[in-house]
This record gives sequence, structure tokens and C-alpha cells, in this order.
Amino acid sequence: MKHWGKIVLALVAVLAIAGFASKDYILLHLPGWTAPHVYPTRAVTWQRGPAPAIPAGTRPPNIVLIVADDLGYNDISFNGGGVAGGLVKTPNIDALGHDGVTFADGYAGNATCAPSRAALMTGRYPTRFGYEFTPADTHPPAWFPSSVIRTDAMFSRTIANFPTTWEHKTIFDEDAARQPATTAPKGVPSSEVTIAELLRGKGYHTMHLGKWHLGEAKGMRPEDQGFDESLGFMIGGQMYLPESSPDVENSKQPFDPIDKFLWANLPFSVQYNGGQRFHPDRYMTDYLTVQAKAAITANRNRPFFLYLAYNAPHTPLQASKADYDALPQITDHRLRVYAAMIRALDRGVGQVMATLKQQGLDQNTLVIFTSDNGGANYIGLPDINRPYRGWKATFFEGGVKVPFFMRWPARIKPGTRIAGPVSHFDIFATAGDAGNAPLPKDRALDGVDLLPFIDGKQSGTPHQTLFWRSGRYRTVRDGNWKLQALDLPHVELLYDMKADPTERHDVAAQHSDVVAHLDQLLAAHDRASVKPAWPSLIRSPIAIDRPLGTKPKPGETYIYWSN
Repeated sequence: MKHWGKIVLALVAVLAIAGFASKDYILLHLPGWTAPHVYPTRAVTWQRGPAPAIPAGTRPPNIVLIVADDLGYNDISFNGGGVAGGLVKTPNIDALGHDGVTFADGYAGNATCAPSRAALMTGRYPTRFGYEFTPADTHPPAWFPSSVIRTDAMFSRTIANFPTTWEHKTIFDEDAARQPATTAPKGVPSSEVTIAELLRGKGYHTMHLGKWHLGEAKGMRPEDQGFDESLGFMIGGQMYLPESSPDVENSKQPFDPIDKFLWANLPFSVQYNGGQRFHPDRYMTDYLTVQAKAAITANRNRPFFLYLAYNAPHTPLQASKADYDALPQITDHRLRVYAAMIRALDRGVGQVMATLKQQGLDQNTLVIFTSDNGGANYIGLPDINRPYRGWKATFFEGGVKVPFFMRWPARIKPGTRIAGPVSHFDIFATAGDAGNAPLPKDRALDGVDLLPFIDGKQSGTPHQTLFWRSGRYRTVRDGNWKLQALDLPHVELLYDMKADPTERHDVAAQHSDVVAHLDQLLAAHDRASVKPAWPSLIRSPIAIDRPLGTKPKPGETYIYWSN
């Protein structure tokens, strides 16, 4: 017995030592280990509309909102560029701009995924309802001791502790991490009115497909926020295929802590109307496209709103082998994977448009295409936002200026171009006008209806002033002036967007009066905002003129992003 006791004690000691030695590994993978089970693939049957069809003369337009994820301004050939120096064209996305209206100064509601989508879906600055930061939780099951083991803190600490040669380090807020975990769910409050709720009130059948990222708790899910049907994933990302699939080409970024966390924890799954998670039957971008085609076909006889939220080309970088093999002219593996992902995205948009035409719906369908924010620095590719400076998570043009097209042949003339700033939150009021849905009058709306500007019935620019905020990092564009107010480094950068649209020359020293005026606008916007619904845990440095994974440069411009 004594002998067995010694053996047990020895085993306990070994396990304890091994556990301590692999603590970082365990903490990194814990969210994935505790995630709900993913079941085998299953068929999805979309609800079918009436037969016969609603007469054309009494039917409002269908509305299809297509949102790419982290799509760089230079990732589409419409803007004169395209991936890999223009080797990969995007003819189907480009066609939306050529066949409808392009907004020359289309802006994201924020520079990161979740707040930007919140603005898009509600027509309001997300700071009006506390949705200021991207939720870092992985939504563990109910039995998980979230009050003791903070998955949000684990994620943020992983980023902060990641080795770097740069003098500017990520700052982890230990005080915030020591506070009790917030019990309130992280997402868009149920009191907010979404585009889906707006249109469903006018008889639209509403469908969400793909990425949500606006809350997973009851009351915040798509099926609770106005969508009749929802097929997709609630958190910020998913795998495109299992890492070990013979049909996938993977590209991991060893210099990126976020990438490390994603590969360790993201499943390959979707769920229908909040049911069990299951594996898609093919590459995620293609799967979402196939389901979008099926949803359109099922609802061809009634007005519908389809929110098609692709997760491409957001990390993890995974391409289908077929798309990868189709681009042998690109020799860099990472760039080739990324280009192949763009190829799949563009093909998907083309197939959705072809389905609308096959069903006789394309003339009376308002199709809106945009990206939630600019291209990300953490994929390590330098030219994705060219000619603009900055990246996702920064309020430089590279982070917030996005492709923004609308196509509606029954009302919008091909080749229309609108100058002047517009924002994601304008989609709310525009969709309301198209669907003859009255806007809520019990709250401040920040978006405007863009259709009168498109029709030529209203002149001028849709917005004189736009704001962006992430913690202590704030930015305002007022007319042709754009002020970026940074906390770290403590500096204000002023740009004349008419003379200097790519923000190369800071002129704050020459225009102190303009800076003072814009500071007043920022202060007023802060007063109209509410306290963030959950605290920021980190502030991360981002170099404006180079991607992650490249050598730091002396005296380079950088910002600190709070999340």
C-alpha cells in the first residue's frame, strides 16, 4: 500500500509540474476545449414563401446586404488595385459598383468588427448604447466557472504577453482584470431596433446568414433581434475548413497573438436558429453562398431581407485547395492563400447575383455591399489598404474607409457616384425608405436616408461630421478636416482631407483654431455617448505604415487601440 501511495504521489507531482510548465498552453486552448459539441453536417430547409407570388406592382424591393470581413480597400479591383498587384480581379464585386452607385467616401461605423456591425445594424453610433469594444469572450458553457476563470482576461493577457522586439508594448489592465467579471451579456441590447425588426414590421421575411458578432445571450441573438431565420455563427470568427482537411491550404502567422488564439479555439461550425452546432458540408465561404442561393430561391415569391455576412477574408487564413491551385502565378504562400480567399468571396457574390437574376428578382432588389472595416495589419501583407495609411483598429483611412456599393436597377442609375462622407449607419434609414418602413422616433438616429442623394432629389453631402471612438482614442471628420486625438502617444494629428486624402501631412501646428473646434466636437460627442457596457482590458500599439511581422522603424507613427 505504501508502495502504491508513493506512486500516486509521484504521479500527482509529475502532473503538477507538467501542468505548471504547460500553463500557457492550457490557458490558450481552454476556451476551445470547453466549447459545445459540434455535430455532423445536416441539411437546412429555409422557410418557403407563398405561391403564387405577391403581385409585382404591390411588392416592395427585396434587400440583400452583403458584408465582407476585414476586406481591404485595395483588395477589390474596382478601386484600381486588387490582390497581388492586381493579379486577382474581383469582377463580380466590381459589377455592383459599375451597375449601381459607389460612395467615394464610404466609411465603416468603427474600425473593428463588432462595433462596426452594431452601427450598421442599428443606424446609430455604438457608443450610444455602450457597444464600444469587441467582446473577447468565447462564451463558455453555463457550467464553466466564468467568475473565477476569465476567458476575456485570458485572451487579452495572451496578446499582451506575446513576445515583440518593438519598443511599444501592449498594455494589459490588471486592475480591470481583477474586477469581478461583468454579469451583463456582451452584445447589442434588445432595446435597440435592428434593420431586421424595421423591415419585418412591414411584412418582410428576414434572414441572417454567416457572422453575427452582436451578442450570443438570449435577447441579443439574431432570432431575438428581428430575424425570422438565422444560419451562421455568433462569435467573431470560424474556421473555413478543419485544419487537417485535404481540401484546405492554411497560412498561420507566428508573429500574431490573435492568430495563435484563433487556431487554438475556433471551431468549424454553424447553427440554425440557435440549435445545435454542426459542421458545414464544404468550405465556409462556398457554404454561405450555397445557403444564400437556397434562401433566395425559397423566398422568391415574397419580399425578403437577407443579411449575408461572410467571414472572409478575416483570419484564420484558409483557402480552398481549388482556389489556391488556381493561382500558381502568386509565389508567396501567405499572399496566395489570402488571394484565394478573395477569389472565393468574389465568386460567391457573383453566384448570389446570378440567382437573383434566375429568379427574376434582380431588377427590384436593393443589393448593398461593404466591408465591416479595413484590412488588418496582423496578416502581415503590406498593400491591402493602398493608397491609404493605417489598418483595422485604427481610424486612419485604411482602417475605416471601405468599399460601399448599392445596386437597384429599378431605381438607381448605373455608374452613379456620390461624393462626400457616408457611413454604415446610413444603411438603416436607406433600407427603411426602400421598404417603406417608418423609422423609430423614440431615439436619436445617426444615419440618413441615402436614396434622395442617389436620386438627385437632395444635394450636398449626407454628413458634415462623423465620429469614431475606441476608449481614449477618438477621431472626428468635419467637412474636409479630420482630427485624430491619441492618448498614447498623447498627440493630436490634423489632416486636410481635400488636399491630403491619404493623411500624409499633419497640419495641427498650422491650424490650432481648427484643432480647438474639433476638440469641442469630440467633447460634445462624448457627452452624447454612454459608458462602455464592459471595460477595455488592453491597449495595443499599431504601426500605421507597416504590417505586423515587419521590422520596427525609428520615429514611426503609431496609435494605441483600446479593447
